[in-house]
Amino acid sequence: MTLVGMILLAAGLCSAISQALGGALSDRFGRRPILLIAALVSVFSFSGLAALIGISAPVWAIAIVYTAGRSILTTTRPVISAMVADFTSKEKLMEAYGILRIGANMGWAAGPALGGYLTTFLPYGWLFGIAPLTCGIVFLIIFFFIRESSHTVGKKISFRSLLPTTDNRPFLVFIVISILLFIVMGQMVSTLSIFTVDMLGFSPPQFGLLLALNGLIVILFQYPMTLALRRIAKFRALILGSLLYAFGYLSLGWITQFGWALVAMAVITGGEIIHAPVSLSVIGELSPEDQRGRYMGLFGLSQTIGIAVGPLIGGVLIDAFPFNPELIWAPVALIALIAAAGYYWWGRRFRL
Repeated sequence: MTLVGMILLAAGLCSAISQALGGALSDRFGRRPILLIAALVSVFSFSGLAALIGISAPVWAIAIVYTAGRSILTTTRPVISAMVADFTSKEKLMEAYGILRIGANMGWAAGPALGGYLTTFLPYGWLFGIAPLTCGIVFLIIFFFIRESSHTVGKKISFRSLLPTTDNRPFLVFIVISILLFIVMGQMVSTLSIFTVDMLGFSPPQFGLLLALNGLIVILFQYPMTLALRRIAKFRALILGSLLYAFGYLSLGWITQFGWALVAMAVITGGEIIHAPVSLSVIGELSPEDQRGRYMGLFGLSQTIGIAVGPLIGGVLIDAFPFNPELIWAPVALIALIAAAGYYWWGRRFRL
């Protein structure tokens, strides 16, 4: 698990850099061209990954292609987030990001459930053949139906322009605090899958159902929750989301039955549907119009770094405490509590 965590960390760091670069490039050349190029290149990268897994290629080769494919695909995240800010007024940002998450989580709900089902009768490599097909469909949708949203295209970029400006302290402090919670979010797939399947004895389809529940809750409750969150200060919403993450992951240390695992996942997802739209709306409000891609890219960089470090920390904890699940999840919950305290200080300091 430590080795798996190291591979995911390396891939995550490369993806973090690609997000910062993708956001800046979208400010320079426009959102639509970056999305088209990323979708087209992803068709070939994921086809290569499927072929390597199908022939049982060496792990190092699979890791390299996986890292490249993931990095290319993640360049689109800040671009899409910047597009939402381009099309939406500040008063409607949180609502718009809530709708965006509903669409994304339709795939998140269907993907794991479909993958868990297909593993029962398909060779593992064939599963990855779905990704290039999906990327091809995305390319066609962007080409025919998505128009350019940026009105500030043309500003030249440099390496220095990728770095955050020191005069926007609320933004800088916010992304530092957010890294802590992203480390907690990074436990969702790698650590949680090994823990539930190898340590608790759940089947792969059951783990797929856990992730499907996560996506289903987002689809059903993200929009109503987003509307409710408009009544409270953003920093208070971020604190609440962090506390739900802490409680949900801490409870995993004492869970032995699948039903209670579903309850814990519901609590964790509650933290997710609170934190995600609020954090994106904060970045949308703090970013200047001509630098939205850059700011979203830097926020995506912090997110990817945190989520990449997460599996490494989780892998080390699983290797260190294979028979003490409460010692695996208590440190994870503590990180979420520290993030909650950080958001409290941030909100009081900058009045957001």
